[in-house]
Amino acid sequence: MIQKNFKKTNEKMADNVEPKANVTRLLANLKIRGKILEFNHKPVLLEECIEGLNINPEGIYVDGTLGGAGHSKEIAKRINEKGLLIGIDRDEEAICVAKERLSEFSNVKFVHDNHDNIKEILRDLDIEAADGILLDLGVSSYQLDEKNRGFSYMQEAKLDMRMDKSQRLDAQTVVNTYSEEELARIIFEYGEEKFSRQIAKNICLERKNRRIETTSQLVEIIEKSIHLKGDGHPAKRTFQAIRIEVNDEIKPLYNCIKNAIDCLKPGGRLCVITFHSLEDRAVKNAMIDCEGRCICPPGIPVCRCGRVSLGKMITKKPILPNLEEQNSNTRSRSAKLRIFEKIK
Repeated sequence: MIQKNFKKTNEKMADNVEPKANVTRLLANLKIRGKILEFNHKPVLLEECIEGLNINPEGIYVDGTLGGAGHSKEIAKRINEKGLLIGIDRDEEAICVAKERLSEFSNVKFVHDNHDNIKEILRDLDIEAADGILLDLGVSSYQLDEKNRGFSYMQEAKLDMRMDKSQRLDAQTVVNTYSEEELARIIFEYGEEKFSRQIAKNICLERKNRRIETTSQLVEIIEKSIHLKGDGHPAKRTFQAIRIEVNDEIKPLYNCIKNAIDCLKPGGRLCVITFHSLEDRAVKNAMIDCEGRCICPPGIPVCRCGRVSLGKMITKKPILPNLEEQNSNTRSRSAKLRIFEKIK
């Protein structure tokens, strides 16, 4: 099926990836800025993901969060010429870097899109189902470290936080136009910040005097709003909350997981890495629901809820990075891996 639709797939990919001239210019620009080398996506839980995917050399695999291609490269090494790897990312720079890093492999397709659209992406590629899907959620190390992207509270930059720079909504829009009530809700729900109301109030007071345009302005407001100093940087939770809002990371996640499971072949596996409790809760709930556990009241002799199982969670408890990985890559410390296998 892959060979049959190979030419057609290439034609369809032209609609998803930037024109070749644009990609070439972006690559050249990234090289000049040294960003090809800096796009160090240290793949978290790499061995555990590869083992969890249970790779078939002739299978079809999807990396829904391509990033710096750390996971993808290991998948590509394990499939043969009859296999196919599809790399998806909403960040155009990530796509360009991944193209460079995976240039030795001929059976890789790149899609500039959001993994939330996985059903449509596979349909457009004339692929009925995949043998394995990987999602490494959240923001990449490159996006955090590249100050021009405005993700980090540790560097002075224009507030932005867009993973896909072609979208309209950015962090400046959120902090300068959302109501105090909406800001407080977002910071509390997405950042789990107990000082959310005070932070939202002070943001609204500050923007009456001047527009909030930089990371340092926002950090200053947050620091004034938090009276008790806890672990970590005081702006960490608020920046996380605004980033999640800008990129709509949580609301579609439950359906994304269910759609990804629908896209698996019988016996296929979905591996998902999360980095905070909101992500993990959505992933866990979706996987539990896809297991189709009976929800009938106890004592009923025959099931009447009609729930159908799509498979099972391989991991009853999430897999965590070992101490060696946590020490060598501090950003892995909050990572959790959950694996679902579709019913055979």
